[in-house]
Amino acid sequence: MVQLFSAFDRETIERNLQEEKFDLVIVGGGITGAGIALDATTRGMNVALVEMGDFASGTSSRSTKLVHGGLRYLQQFEIKEVADLGKERAIVYENGPHVTTPEWMMLPFHKGGNMGKTTASFGIRLYDYLAGVKKNERRKILSAKETLAKNPFVKKDGLKGSGYYVEYRTDDARLTIEVMKKAVELGANAINYTKAEHFLYDDNKQVVGVTVTDRLTGKAYDIKGHRVINAAGPWVDKVRKLDYATNNKHLRLTKGIHLVIDKKKFPMEQAVYFDTPDGRMVFAIPRDKKVYVGTTDTVYDEAVINPKALESDHNYVIKAINYMFPDVHITEKDIESSWAGVRPLIYEEGKDPSEISRKDEVWFSESGLITMAGGKLTGYRKMAEKLLDDVSKTLTKETGKKYKPVQTKHLPISGGDIGGSEQLESFLSKKAKEGNNRFGWTLEEGREIAKRYGSNIDQLFTYAQEHKEQEESTLPNSLYAELRYSIQHEAVTTPIDFLLRRTGYLLFDMPYLLEWKDAVIDEMAKQFHWSDEVKQTYIEELDIQINDAREPADWHDR
Repeated sequence: MVQLFSAFDRETIERNLQEEKFDLVIVGGGITGAGIALDATTRGMNVALVEMGDFASGTSSRSTKLVHGGLRYLQQFEIKEVADLGKERAIVYENGPHVTTPEWMMLPFHKGGNMGKTTASFGIRLYDYLAGVKKNERRKILSAKETLAKNPFVKKDGLKGSGYYVEYRTDDARLTIEVMKKAVELGANAINYTKAEHFLYDDNKQVVGVTVTDRLTGKAYDIKGHRVINAAGPWVDKVRKLDYATNNKHLRLTKGIHLVIDKKKFPMEQAVYFDTPDGRMVFAIPRDKKVYVGTTDTVYDEAVINPKALESDHNYVIKAINYMFPDVHITEKDIESSWAGVRPLIYEEGKDPSEISRKDEVWFSESGLITMAGGKLTGYRKMAEKLLDDVSKTLTKETGKKYKPVQTKHLPISGGDIGGSEQLESFLSKKAKEGNNRFGWTLEEGREIAKRYGSNIDQLFTYAQEHKEQEESTLPNSLYAELRYSIQHEAVTTPIDFLLRRTGYLLFDMPYLLEWKDAVIDEMAKQFHWSDEVKQTYIEELDIQINDAREPADWHDR
């Protein structure tokens, strides 16, 4: 089967979407929609998926970037949630070890803090048990001296020790795109920049498809299917309003923001999960040459597209950093970049945003529309499994087709075919050396790219060789290879798709982005044959994103 996931395949994909009748039509191209598409395709279902923006452009690229087991949920007595998420994160890691990394997390406790040594020890022990944590990753309790040896920046005043346990750090946007690519590789039809405008109904007022608009061309067309699934994340309620029948459930949106600081200013190598004076919990996580810190948790009632980090958000996180790490003296000028994201939580009467459950629910409308609401990045695969176990039974009755049981528990996602997590280090070392020998990449550069693309790196080597032979592009060899691969195999359409979601340069290597962004746009303009007007539009869009990342959005209005 030919994989159609290039920006140049849009016409062919659209033709397929119009000509076939699908078992499932999925609205939403974040991790939830991608997970459903992959699970359904592996069961033998014919799947269509539309995303109104870029894949992972909503919540799925704006999280704390952790595939974690939800230690904090023990405080809310969500025992089953912790057990399910803890077990699931190991599966997510094994299926895509190139995009997910075990990360030892420190939980300091201080005199008068929210969590004491006894409570922390019991909580983490219970967490390990519920999550089925493997022996070499089970928790430890460190003394104050041991805590400072691992992280000398932690507040010394009143320090009693820390809990030490494993979380899993991920690149949320790349996890999403790798899941989506695997679904497409196995037969799913997925397209970005395509908005669901309204539902199609049969004579019994049952949903049988959607009318969509290609946001790049303005073309409208119908996609027909036996079942339509609303997996639109924070847009779930907006999609439901297109239907004539809804229930009394709805979302409560909250906003979280994260700040990125260079390790030259904040040379921390140990991840920390700490409480703040107002009782909230915040993560400080090293990633390559940076440390990112967040998140906030505030009710959000504004535009869902491109939420902004404001001065008050920055001030809150900076204050939290200086409270727990008083020797680093972080100020606004030390913030290299930031991001804001909206969490689609299921509304619970009378609860503060930080108290609302992250659980997922499936809502069935009398019109037949199925909505997947809430949930977490960690649980994406299990959410899809539970939903499709049910949907496959009703579809069988309707279509007469037999579908397989769940196939995704041990299925590597795209880029994950490296022989399992135990082979990751040898794989990265081998590919870093190959990049160095063939193209002069530094070993650090080669390792970083191998980690980003996993077993797909051989295709990048093909494009690097193309660049080496042509020597026409002004881009560095490795960056050209990334760009060509992302356009041809990851549906990249705009500079922001590439520089923010496929590579993360806008968040985690701002100096590199500023140095090469013009050359990236020039290369994209050449490949896509953009007019000067279109090119200028994309330049302006990228500049806005850069400004929003570099300073609080409300500063722009001053």
